[in-house]
Amino acid sequence: MRLLLRQMNLNDIDQIFLLRSDPRVLHYLGRAPESSRETAKKYLHDIRELENNGEAITWGITVEKSNKVVGTICYWHLQPLHQRAEIGYALHPDHQGKGYMEEAMKAVLDYGFNTLHFHSIEADVDPNNLASIKLLLRNRFVKEAHFRENYFYNGNFFDTAVYTLLNPGE
Repeated sequence: MRLLLRQMNLNDIDQIFLLRSDPRVLHYLGRAPESSRETAKKYLHDIRELENNGEAITWGITVEKSNKVVGTICYWHLQPLHQRAEIGYALHPDHQGKGYMEEAMKAVLDYGFNTLHFHSIEADVDPNNLASIKLLLRNRFVKEAHFRENYFYNGNFFDTAVYTLLNPGE
């Protein structure tokens, strides 16, 4: 594996700020860019709280012998009763197109199905985000829904496509 997936900490603030303030990363995510290192610090605090409450698990993605976070991948909306979670991910554009997210996703899916014993994993994406959809399809996700104008951001309504992967071992 060329990647290390690890818990993020305050030493990652600069990389998190770069990732979460880059308009290329945020293009399909429907959220405002981080405005400062302090908002990046708050994000780290918020994900730690979600983890402590059993609501999410977030990993920083680092590449080959570098401790620098170049992306994130997470499970959130954890639903233990239903053995289900939603997967989310982002990768800095300088590191896209190299297979890193494919590698990270395979590791996280394996963890979700074989360690956490999920029955299903959901991904909600912008239907125009073709790179993300191709990633999901390569990992055997199936499109289950297309919600029209169900997401409001910055004065506009956007569609959401829902993809799901059932545990292949069941």
